[in-house]
Amino acid sequence: MAGQTLIFPDYPFTPQRLQVRPDIVMSYLDEGPRDGEVVVMLHGNPSWSYYWRHLVLGLRDRYRCIVPDHIGMGLSDKPGDDMRARPRYDYTLHSRIEDLATLLTHLRIHGPVTLAVHDWGGIIGFGWALREAARVRRLVITNTAAFPLPQGKAMPWQLALGRNFRLGEWLVRGCNAFALGAAYFGVTGKMSSAVRRAYVAPYDSWKTRISTVRFIQDIPLSAQDRAWALVAESGQRLHTFADRPTLIAWGLRDFVFDQHFLDGFCRALPQAQVHRFEDAAHYVLEDKHHSLVPRIRAFLDAHPLSDG
Repeated sequence: MAGQTLIFPDYPFTPQRLQVRPDIVMSYLDEGPRDGEVVVMLHGNPSWSYYWRHLVLGLRDRYRCIVPDHIGMGLSDKPGDDMRARPRYDYTLHSRIEDLATLLTHLRIHGPVTLAVHDWGGIIGFGWALREAARVRRLVITNTAAFPLPQGKAMPWQLALGRNFRLGEWLVRGCNAFALGAAYFGVTGKMSSAVRRAYVAPYDSWKTRISTVRFIQDIPLSAQDRAWALVAESGQRLHTFADRPTLIAWGLRDFVFDQHFLDGFCRALPQAQVHRFEDAAHYVLEDKHHSLVPRIRAFLDAHPLSDG
């Protein structure tokens, strides 16, 4: 798969490889000057670093862009998780955060960073930030969450099906329903066939779709779920990041991360610069990259980082 990266439209990058756990390799982008201000871009499910490609292209002349593919996603390894699997990976939020920390340590990134997050990337990024809060100096937030399901927001049936029922897991892993559905319904405009193929290409078999379903099954809804304590703590502490320069870009036609989630971020981060797009959906950077990438660039340029 890594050898095929150049066929992906607008993805003229050479991914790097890091063994984050024994015999488990993460693919990631490290684009831009080594001494540039660091922007860590974290994707969600069922996308991969491809989601961030336009922003990387718009920033890499000045900013150092670090963009991992979470294990099981994109061009990273996709190990099994049953007890006989060798190597074996535990597809949990905690594992994702540890992988991110390992990557940044490997790259010797110990100073201030900007977090840019989408979908599951939100709670992965803010989960890491709970223990590295002083290093997080700017935030770019796109259709994501960093707190539990808001009151008044029902669990979308599409996610409940994949989370709670064997039929849902079969549809996700057997038919690639989640990745294909996101490619069709995660945008308001129609993706070109080449772009759509790029989004779903890493998930071409039952085996390679393991992470797409495990992300769904890891959604925390109560204290009985493994990720609950961390997500609840993130929600409780989100307001402590209110003094950081923050840009929020939101596609309002997202049936999962909808107005309820946007309101949650706006309450916790009241000084944020907010861009609402009535005609954009979950993949807001796909729908609005022509206007949104320059806005993000201007935001970063206006709020330079410092080591102080």
